[in-house]
Amino acid sequence: MQISFSPSMRSITISSSNGFLDLMKVKVAARHISYRTLFHTILILAFLLPFVFILTAVVTLEGVNKCSSFDCLGRRLGPRFLGRGGDDSMKLVKELYEILDQVNSEEIPAGLKLTESFSEFLSHMKNNQYDAKTFAVRLKATMENMEREVRRSRLAEQLHKHFAATAIPKGIHCLSLRLTDEYSSNAQARKQLPPPELLPLLSDNSYHHFILASDNILAASVVVTSVVRSSLKPERVVFHVITDKKTYPGMHSWFALNPLSPAIIEVKGVHQFDWLTRENVPVLEAIENHHGVRHHYHGNHIMGTNVSDNPRIFASKLQARSPKYISLLNHLRIYLPELFPNLNKVMFLDDDVVVQRDLSPLWEIDLSGKVNGAVETCKGEDTWVMGKHFRTYFNFSHPLIASKLDPDECAWAYGMNIFDLNAWRKTSIRETYHYWVKENLKSNLTLWKLGTLPPALIAFRGYVRPIDPSWHMLGLGYQEKTDLDSVTKAAVIHYNGQCKPWLEIGYKHLQKFWTKHVNYSNDFIRNCHIFEPQ
Repeated sequence: MQISFSPSMRSITISSSNGFLDLMKVKVAARHISYRTLFHTILILAFLLPFVFILTAVVTLEGVNKCSSFDCLGRRLGPRFLGRGGDDSMKLVKELYEILDQVNSEEIPAGLKLTESFSEFLSHMKNNQYDAKTFAVRLKATMENMEREVRRSRLAEQLHKHFAATAIPKGIHCLSLRLTDEYSSNAQARKQLPPPELLPLLSDNSYHHFILASDNILAASVVVTSVVRSSLKPERVVFHVITDKKTYPGMHSWFALNPLSPAIIEVKGVHQFDWLTRENVPVLEAIENHHGVRHHYHGNHIMGTNVSDNPRIFASKLQARSPKYISLLNHLRIYLPELFPNLNKVMFLDDDVVVQRDLSPLWEIDLSGKVNGAVETCKGEDTWVMGKHFRTYFNFSHPLIASKLDPDECAWAYGMNIFDLNAWRKTSIRETYHYWVKENLKSNLTLWKLGTLPPALIAFRGYVRPIDPSWHMLGLGYQEKTDLDSVTKAAVIHYNGQCKPWLEIGYKHLQKFWTKHVNYSNDFIRNCHIFEPQ
């Protein structure tokens, strides 16, 4: 290629030696174009012309010279310069989509032998040289089979968790036996709780009265210890620990040998309450004697389970079948006004909570004539834990439930409740509770199957005063992804669910909030081989 300038610099001649472009003249205007601009133009042309030549040659060799427009040239060459596959690959993908869509609506052939891993699947496809449709059919069958296996494994996991949660760990059983033996042989373990001079304080309403009902000595000790440690005025704390007859000696021994002064602790067995007779608690006898109840809580827990069941729903059903729900201790809170006739206001705590902040401000809350100060569980970011309405607990396909309740009504939580016993005594809450429990028994447990909260949700309707959610954080026993920052800030954390912190199945990153209140150097705990989780 040769470039020559006219003497006046008003024209430029470009010629090629191969005849492809014989002559090109560029007229240069006398005005408005500087020599610098002209020089840059020449350089650009010198660069572009060989490039255009190469493109033209490529187009000619590939047989696409029939494209008469620059747009056509760009569509054909663009994908190649950009590293794309062009129209052929897109057509292949589109055809594959169509085949997959077609196979999705078809039934899988019976007796199809499936591979168990991706490498086997790939090797099988290569060896047999299947067409696209056969590939799609086998792919669908393999994925559906794997999905069934995953669901089956998740259901089995929930079942094993259920059995682990309902069993008594060996260490905790050992602790109860050793402390019971200590009660019979050690006078110090049998000393009166509280001492005689402090007995009047058990009914002194100027103190803050906490009530705990449990047959788990280790869990009860953590609740009481955490309350006392968190209190700004522990000398104003009075704890009423209630347990069953068989656990009473061991529970009494523990708190007699491990006092939490200056707090006042009373330990009492259900057999020591004169008011707790079968005449006053008729519903418990009905529950004990009902065949459907025994079968529900002690029968085959996997009967009727389908592999297509949602694992979370299955876990909730299993939790509702825990034998603790037919225990007197679990129903005890509905009888608080009668069990503590001289008290005006109390706080009831479950044995799977940990208190992390002083709770005395709750005694100052004005319940506005309501009975139950509780955290509502229908509002919150975690909808699994804080997305519960009445529809979560009740069977609204039953005409009695559908006619009496609102499925969208907000639920509230047991576990940390401030009760105004004076206001409670003016209501018929207990009678309403008994009525609905009996109705559920009559209907063969078809009104609800989720423990003792549902009848309480009905009995306390109109008597609940919502309190701030920061006072009571729930779900640490089933929500593994619980936010640790929120746990740290909560006043009370609740390990409701199967994965209790004292069990092997407890979530390790959440156990530390509970284990810090356990004295692992205690002789009884050490001798029962109860060790701090690593």
